[in-house]
This record gives sequence, C-alpha cells and structure tokens, in this order.
Amino acid sequence: MNHILLTPPVAFMIVLAAMLGFSRLLSMLSARPKTREAGTEKSYACGEDVPTNMMQPDYSQFFPFAFFFTLLHVFTLTIATVPSLSGGSFVIAAIYILAAITGLVILFRR
Repeated sequence: MNHILLTPPVAFMIVLAAMLGFSRLLSMLSARPKTREAGTEKSYACGEDVPTNMMQPDYSQFFPFAFFFTLLHVFTLTIATVPSLSGGSFVIAAIYILAAITGLVILFRR
C-alpha cells in the first residue's frame, strides 16, 4: 500500500516545513540585544586592524597537490572495486589506468 506522504519528495517537503516552523518558533524565543554594538560585525584579529589589501593567499602550489591527491585516490578506489571476473570491466579499468597515467604525466611535466 503506497501512501503519497511516504514518497521522498513529499516527505522532504513536510520535514522541511516542520523544521522551518520550528526554527521560526525558536528564533522568537532567542535572546537578542536591544541595540547593536559598534564593531560587532567586524572580523576579529587579536586586537589588530586587518589589512585587506595584503590578504591574498597564493594557491599556485595547492591546486597541483589537490589534483594529484584526487587523481590517485579516485584511481585507487576505482581499481580496487573493479570486479575481477568480468572481461569488460577489465578493459574499462585499463583505460582508466591509462587516463590516470596521462593525468600524472601532464601534472609533472614541468
């Protein structure tokens, strides 16, 4: 017996509406200051002024490392879960190994 309220989209909307209502109810009960203090929306930097023109991190070394990490971990996960009895999956795994090697060659070609 399929009930319309138990389908995932309808159940999601019911739970979402209930949580939004619960959030509104709790926000009315929360303690709020009467007036806003000066500086409450500024970021805290241990009592120092934060120079905005100097905050520009360099990600030039991060992205190759992140690509290497992602490539090897997804490669390992994919190869480790290939069924050994299927011939078609072996071909797909071999193609994936070649693609991973190509990606590593491109990454380390400098």
